Amino acid sequence: MDELAAGALRIGYVPGVTVAKWAGRWADRFPDTPLELVQVPQAEQGTALREGRVDMCFVREPIERADLHLIPLYRERPVVVVPKDHPISLFDEVSTADLADERMQDASDLDALAATVELVAAVGGAAVMPHSLARLHHRRDLVNRVITDAPDTEIGLAWPRTLDTDAIQEFIGIVRGRTERSSRSTTPENGAAQEKTDRKATPRAAASPNPTASRNRPRTPSGRKPAAAQRKPPRRRGR
Repeated sequence: MDELAAGALRIGYVPGVTVAKWAGRWADRFPDTPLELVQVPQAEQGTALREGRVDMCFVREPIERADLHLIPLYRERPVVVVPKDHPISLFDEVSTADLADERMQDASDLDALAATVELVAAVGGAAVMPHSLARLHHRRDLVNRVITDAPDTEIGLAWPRTLDTDAIQEFIGIVRGRTERSSRSTTPENGAAQEKTDRKATPRAAASPNPTASRNRPRTPSGRKPAAAQRKPPRRRGR
């Protein structure tokens, strides 16, 4: 415990990742060792680790992993963000085919999504992004809908292969859900070796803000009708 109290553990996280629950568990378990939380731009997640700005980082893949350990944690579903009066807002989810005729705003720069969302609100169109980032940049005049057949984004905990301290191993244990009485790994390699097990054991992120959507969701726009409670006149394409 003396070694843990020697200095703060610096934990980075990219926008959209919520770390409060892990930080709270750390504070309860190791009150004498501060946890420094550092928000890291998406484009700098790998650089922050390699330059030593943070000891560990909650990252969003893809990320170069040659010199890093990475524990997969959960997956995010992609969503499309549209104005509140857009026809897509009538449905709980859509497919990529439903977006074929839409005017898509560029959302490839995840560090500039605030500007992208503002653009959708100002001039219309649609933008695709991870669900957590859509929530982060939420506006009352916009809505987001899950895209059923677009690839998920994976969130993981990464740290340099050359870095191994008791504090890092204890934080890995907290993220894995180990209790104070549980045995913990003693080397970074143990964490890396369990990636496949964790991938199966950790739950996927919710596919939709509505937990019952998988059982009672309206049909998508592709030649089908929404649920009776939401049924409206047929949608028209056009500008």
